[in-house]
Amino acid sequence: MAKQVALQGEVWITLDGENFGGHQRVELLASIGEHGSITQGAKAIGMSYKAAWDAIDAMNNLAGEALLERSAGGKGGGGTRLTERGAQLVANFRRIEYEHGVFMQHLSRQSQGLADDYLLLQSMKMKTSARNQFSGTVSAIKPGAVNDEIVLRIVGGQEIVAIITHESTLSLGLREGGEAFALVPSSSIILAVGASGKLSARNQLRGTLCRVQHGAVNSDVTLALPGGATIAATVTRDSERSMELEVGIEATALFKASSVIIGVPL
Repeated sequence: MAKQVALQGEVWITLDGENFGGHQRVELLASIGEHGSITQGAKAIGMSYKAAWDAIDAMNNLAGEALLERSAGGKGGGGTRLTERGAQLVANFRRIEYEHGVFMQHLSRQSQGLADDYLLLQSMKMKTSARNQFSGTVSAIKPGAVNDEIVLRIVGGQEIVAIITHESTLSLGLREGGEAFALVPSSSIILAVGASGKLSARNQLRGTLCRVQHGAVNSDVTLALPGGATIAATVTRDSERSMELEVGIEATALFKASSVIIGVPL
């Protein structure tokens, strides 16, 4: 299942390399302009009075002119308001933020495969001696008193079952719908061709032989699975000959649930 990706970012202003500020400082100006008071404006956005004055001083210095001015007292008393430059700054910044938001939404629509690709690249960085590495989604967790049964759905819709300790389930943070990977040593796999009857092996992945590499004692046999995945098995040369293993025939890779190692992306 593809994850939904949403890219996020903020707009910051710098003047001659000096940090003028971003959303919070501009919202401070807008809030002061709305409330007519530095105290009330700062309080409305959760900023302390001192922090507000520090921000105002910094912005005034960088702007080279006052962004706020005191209004003369009258019937309603005096107050603080934005100068023309201050009001212009707030309006322009909000326009820039709007355009920035539209741009980020556009990027998000172009990046829906980003999460899956990131997990794939992370798994590619993993080094392990296991020949067979499968990434997928945890489709079921069946807890037990000591051991848990983990079911991982891999590309093509087939499932791999693993038996791990309940403690491992907790420490890995496994959950249904979460991402995980399975490692299966090629030496743990038994190949079956033709009608094999009922077998006790929990994992039975069906596919087509796509590669047979002969060795002096053993041969490496690779099975192409639905969806593009492959699984490799090591068989003796005698077994290869007696089973008449060759590219193109259908076969089943069998392995015990206890032979599967489960891991999660970092």
